[in-house]
Amino acid sequence: MVARWILAALHLIALGVGFGAVWARARWLAKAAHDRAALDRALTADAWWGVAFLLWVTTGLWRLFGGMEKQTAFYFDSHLFWGKMGLLAIILALEAVPMVTLMRWRRVAHPRLPPDVARATALSTTSYTQLALLVGMVVAATGMARGFGS
Repeated sequence: MVARWILAALHLIALGVGFGAVWARARWLAKAAHDRAALDRALTADAWWGVAFLLWVTTGLWRLFGGMEKQTAFYFDSHLFWGKMGLLAIILALEAVPMVTLMRWRRVAHPRLPPDVARATALSTTSYTQLALLVGMVVAATGMARGFGS
């Protein structure tokens, strides 16, 4: 019983940290073209997003396949679950460009040789789009947890 509680809490904490990190990344990327400190903050927020995402997916898979709360069939029989997974797939697809770009920027991030941040505004827009999709995932998850979509 306590393990289920801790797992659910970690899942929600990861969601909150991830949401905040993507929001911060979007905000700082919008300013990164003109401000080196903003770029550094965007890279830090992106690192937090990565940590939160790994925790979020790990706890989600554990909850899905670990039989901690509901049986796996409960999830697989839910249209809202599949909608939520579809939104997650879109978030992941959208993450490909920011992930690769920000990894490159990290490698060349040097005070004397700043990276070419011409794409920062586009990456900011992508991050805001991911946030909207994440809100959709939360809506689907709360409906699914209450038995809708089966």
